[in-house]
Amino acid sequence: MAPFTTKSLLSGFKERIEAIASYSDRLYIGTATGSLNVYSLSRDQDGQILQATFEDVKKGLTRRAIDQLGYIKDVNSLAVLSGETVTLFPSPAFAPGTLLPQAKGAMSFAIDTSIQNVPDAAAVPAGNSTVTATPDTNAAAADAGVSRTQGGVPSVITYLAVGCRKKIVIYTWKDGQSQDVKELALPHSPRSIVFATPNVLVLSYTAADHVVLKLPVMSVTELAMPVPPPAGSAGLGAMSKGALSGLSGYMTLGLGAKAKPAVFRVSDDGEFAVRKDDTTAFFSPSGQISRSGAEWPGPPDETAPGIVPAPAPPTTNTAIPAARSVTTAAAAAPPPPLTYQVPTVQVMSALTLSTVQTIPFPFTADKASDRPQSPPRAAPAGSNTTSVRLLSPSPNYKSPLFLSSTPTDRTAAAVEGTTIWAFTMRPWGEQIDELVDAGQYADALTLIDTLDKEALSDKDARQARIRGLHAVSVFAEGKYAEAVKAFVNLDINPAKVVALYPESVAGRLSMPRLKWIELFGGKPPPNAAKILKVESEDVTASADAGQGQGAMAAFTDRVKATVDAALPALSDAIPGLAIRDDDNRSVRSFKSVDRQAPTAAVTGRDKTKGDRRPKLSGALATFNITPAKAPELSTLSETSVSDLFALPNLPLPALTPEQLLRYAQIVDTVLFKSYLINRPSLVGSLCRLDNWCEVAEVEEVLKDRKKFSELIDLYRGKKMHAKALSLLKDTDESDLVEKVEPTVLYLQKLGPQYLPVIFEWSNWVLDANNKEGLKIFTSEDFELPRTDVANFLTGKDPNLCARYIEHLLEEIHETDTTFHNRLAEIYLELTVAAKKRGDTDAQEKVYRKLLDFIDTSTHYEADRVFSRLPSDDDSLDLFEARAILLGRLGKHEAALEIYVNRLQDYDAAERYCKRVYHTEPDPKGIFLTLLRIYLRPSSKATVTGVQVQAQGQPVLLLAPALDLISRHSPRLDAAETLQLLPPLVNAEDVRVFLLEALQAPKVDTRFTKELWKARRDQIDRKLMVLQSNRVRVTDSRM
Repeated sequence: MAPFTTKSLLSGFKERIEAIASYSDRLYIGTATGSLNVYSLSRDQDGQILQATFEDVKKGLTRRAIDQLGYIKDVNSLAVLSGETVTLFPSPAFAPGTLLPQAKGAMSFAIDTSIQNVPDAAAVPAGNSTVTATPDTNAAAADAGVSRTQGGVPSVITYLAVGCRKKIVIYTWKDGQSQDVKELALPHSPRSIVFATPNVLVLSYTAADHVVLKLPVMSVTELAMPVPPPAGSAGLGAMSKGALSGLSGYMTLGLGAKAKPAVFRVSDDGEFAVRKDDTTAFFSPSGQISRSGAEWPGPPDETAPGIVPAPAPPTTNTAIPAARSVTTAAAAAPPPPLTYQVPTVQVMSALTLSTVQTIPFPFTADKASDRPQSPPRAAPAGSNTTSVRLLSPSPNYKSPLFLSSTPTDRTAAAVEGTTIWAFTMRPWGEQIDELVDAGQYADALTLIDTLDKEALSDKDARQARIRGLHAVSVFAEGKYAEAVKAFVNLDINPAKVVALYPESVAGRLSMPRLKWIELFGGKPPPNAAKILKVESEDVTASADAGQGQGAMAAFTDRVKATVDAALPALSDAIPGLAIRDDDNRSVRSFKSVDRQAPTAAVTGRDKTKGDRRPKLSGALATFNITPAKAPELSTLSETSVSDLFALPNLPLPALTPEQLLRYAQIVDTVLFKSYLINRPSLVGSLCRLDNWCEVAEVEEVLKDRKKFSELIDLYRGKKMHAKALSLLKDTDESDLVEKVEPTVLYLQKLGPQYLPVIFEWSNWVLDANNKEGLKIFTSEDFELPRTDVANFLTGKDPNLCARYIEHLLEEIHETDTTFHNRLAEIYLELTVAAKKRGDTDAQEKVYRKLLDFIDTSTHYEADRVFSRLPSDDDSLDLFEARAILLGRLGKHEAALEIYVNRLQDYDAAERYCKRVYHTEPDPKGIFLTLLRIYLRPSSKATVTGVQVQAQGQPVLLLAPALDLISRHSPRLDAAETLQLLPPLVNAEDVRVFLLEALQAPKVDTRFTKELWKARRDQIDRKLMVLQSNRVRVTDSRM
């Protein structure tokens, strides 16, 4: 395949060309006399240069020869290197020029324009500075220039790096505004400069001495060239395909003159190449070797990248000068050298780094395309009459490539002049089609990856088709995991993938191997029969049925997972399956007799599942497509093979309901066959999913193979729970108790819609182990109707219902009055029942639960529970429960009488008063009521168990009363208390009470008030006496 043709742009150019630059639709040519020629370029719709038209010439733009040209878009100016000075000439007038004074002694320059996120403070460090470079300068920030600045404001940053004598000068423009100039002192003079990234430069001192300069820290790092490979090494052929994934392209040309520094950028990620003699090394922006190098047939004299048009081609060009001896680098033992008598351009593929095109001078179209890989014919000695020079605008891999040819004879050169040639790339579509037709799918994919949609309008469609063909080819090579992963990522129609398997698995969809490529939209390569041939003579059809089924299971399981992810009833996730990719294993490595050997190892789901599963449950829920409706839908057998192959290769969201149904049917049908034949142990992976397998066709097979757990999973997925539970209970020969746990786990997964099934099949579980059986109803998987469960458990055993309601109250914090009433009633019934049958331990245990519950719960109805108490019967001894309930009903006096007279528990009565007083702090309230019960027992109390005197009068409980008064005097009304005390009580017995009563604020205030009133009355009386006296005043008394 010949990727390039050459085209003559200009002919008869009379001056010697020294520099060239191309920007937009303009071509600038600098001459040895200091003149600048401007041409306009016309291009076709593919961006190919058609012709150059003269527009203007600036005679004597510089006094000396123009050594280098470059266009700076930010300032719309042309940078011109001439006479060791750099001058900026504004376009289009190119006058007046602006000399860059700090760039004196200039030898080379490089320009880079990019968009960077610059901090608000400045685009680059400010201030003019001169820095002496040392090997360890800012070593901690060695990689700082590799990545772009994070955060900040996006700005257009343009750098002009000028290499001068033992220094480099950096000019910067930010959004068209000039910034401060930076300088860095160097040990040597940089003779060529390349921008690897916007912040990383590669400087070449000599052909073997290079350094990497990081602009953010202004530090340099020496570049260590790799050791050349020994003679006869594999060289280019040893290059791994993975190392080429980032390569875009570059071109080199040699002239037979002395060697010059050769560094050029080869990719957008900053990778650059360094040529030394006949080898080229590749480096990352950090200065580390990025991959294996390339070897040239002979040492080129000059190198430069180039591309036509803008997207980078996967080719490398080298021009071999006349009379140069070359060898084939890819050969293990080089053939005898050839002597080229004319300059020759060799094109090297960036995919394999092998020569794909050889173009000898003169550059005619037939030689460029018709005989792309043939070496040029040796011409008679002395036939080389033309000098060919490389005119690359810059060492950037996206720069166009131009060559000039000039007769070596001065007379002929004066008559014919110089011709400028442009390398023109053949249309990308044609090159890709040639690779595909030749079966070079990997090379075609790598080529497409280097292109954008502007260069290849149908890039996405071509890429998807070629990726599918490549997946088929690697599948045929036995690399099943790689192929399966590609099929899933491409959303390939599962019918086509199934067709790659034997008829025992694929059925009527199975296709002969030689038709696989055609099935996926390609042409069988010429060596298809050789590639797909099974070399081992003893591989039989049965072995064929086994070798790839593990991989097919992996594919169908993944597609199954993606289909089911879209179905509304699917829970998120059983593990996906993948297979180990063993590149050393081929079709012939599997033997038919080795039925037990797995075809590929099963690994975890994380290898290929990732985030590729489409999330379609919401979309397909609108279609209401579930396996439960399978009997209502058309079957797979009703659809023809051609219709199945015609199903589109689309992601699931783009499929219609019918297409999605066909996908599911194909996948599940073939998947189940494959698992049963080759992976019986993995049948459960399908059974645990909602699937489209028909139970009637597989259940007997599973039973025969004793795969009961898989069959139970299948029943569960088909909502055939009664069959599953029956299988759990009856099929296994183990003890019935051992079946309790799996049955419990199964029933826990059922929702409230299966409540009758749960009640039916939990009966035997509760009989066998009621503790485990109760977990069916207390599981957190689903919430069952609580009232229905309580009713069921009550009928089974009230103790079970009590434990269930206890769970509701303690774990779920149920506040419904119904359940609180029910629990109290169950406790009461169990207490009475235990008392009647004489089970003291059970009675005490349940009665204590009853007392604790009615004393602490606030959500039951006390009157309802009180009405369920048996009538006063000393034999039942439920007085404490009666007292608590009376208290809840607000009948405190009745409750206290039970504590005092029935239970004679004065401490309990006092505790009761404390709780009531805490909510009703009334001195005439609950404590006074208890004191009244102690000192003034009612006549009704006489017949309720209180002690009586011989005359039939109740005995006063004076001791408890005095004890109550001494401890709770602040809570008792003093006047009422004194009235209740019997007359014979000594003041000494209530001394503390009286003192506290007198010291009460109310009493103390009253006494003080009365004393002050008495004092005021006394003073008033004295004043009246004094005022009633009369004194006569006469002269004699004066």
